[in-house]
Amino acid sequence: MQRKNEVIVPTGEKTLTQLSHSTLNALRELLREGEAENTVRSYQSAMRYWAGWHQFRLGQAIALPLPVDTVLLFIADHAQRSTPYGLRCELPPSIDHALVQSGCKAKLGAPSHNTLVHRIAVLSKAHQNRGLPNPCHDEKVRELLSRTRKAYAKRGERPQKKDAITKDVLQKLLATCDDSLRGVRDRALLLFAWSSGGRRRSEVSNADMQYLKPIGADQYLYELAFSKTNQSGADLPENTKPVLGAAGKALSAWLQASGITEGAIFRRIRKGDHVGEPLQPPAVRTIVKERCALAGVDGDFSAHSLRSGFVTEAGKRNVPLAETMALTGHQSVATVLGYFRAESVIHNQGANLMEDD
Repeated sequence: MQRKNEVIVPTGEKTLTQLSHSTLNALRELLREGEAENTVRSYQSAMRYWAGWHQFRLGQAIALPLPVDTVLLFIADHAQRSTPYGLRCELPPSIDHALVQSGCKAKLGAPSHNTLVHRIAVLSKAHQNRGLPNPCHDEKVRELLSRTRKAYAKRGERPQKKDAITKDVLQKLLATCDDSLRGVRDRALLLFAWSSGGRRRSEVSNADMQYLKPIGADQYLYELAFSKTNQSGADLPENTKPVLGAAGKALSAWLQASGITEGAIFRRIRKGDHVGEPLQPPAVRTIVKERCALAGVDGDFSAHSLRSGFVTEAGKRNVPLAETMALTGHQSVATVLGYFRAESVIHNQGANLMEDD
């Protein structure tokens, strides 16, 4: 007989296993812990927006599963279409203002196409995780999203990419790093992120001394035990990233100045030059933007600009793609090629076949 605090969960065609609520909660916590932090935050943000939109637009709290018509209305509210009066979407201005005032969105206006697709994908995942009928898999929704993507493409609207921090830009940023503790840290952080293969901001903030191995004077190997493309922590040869040359010297200077011997490599700096707690991923973006402002470089830069800049610089110098991917950790050639910027194309040897040797 099933006890009051137990749930019967099928585990096979003929067998049943009883799992208590505490066990089910433990399983949910394991699933959450195994999810990347950035992914969790983006999912939470998307579902918060869905909840706000549903409340303001339909006058009631969101409850899954959603009807197909609700998803179609969401798309119509957020996807821009061409009209004789310009681009329009169906989201009423009063609802738009309410979403901004409630903190569900940052600014008025239609979201980018990427944001719209992401919010639909998150809603789909929420239905999938709960084993509910998924309105996002409905043929009408799929067809509408497909046509919408083509409409954006026909208008020449493409995903906005941050500018790349190539070597020349990086040198300008490094020139703003003085010999203060903050300057020494930022120099080491920028060079570590860029020179080791264009590390993601979470990989920089999570960098830990236990994975750093000195191999000579101002030379290190860093073991990237966990990354976006290796979330299972598999022991792979390409996990090892070199921190050499200027990057190695800058890292040595930071470790000596900060006195860090264990734990997080990159930390906050408190008043009075006190080394504080580990940096969080958004802090990497802040450092990049602050250094770009100090250097007076024009462009739209973010933490990811270090990664795209490394790939772009490698392309300009005709570094073999396999070697570039070994450092970046990319598994898809198409993804790596997507990072290449226009300036790397002019160094393609195929563009000068008509020229004399």
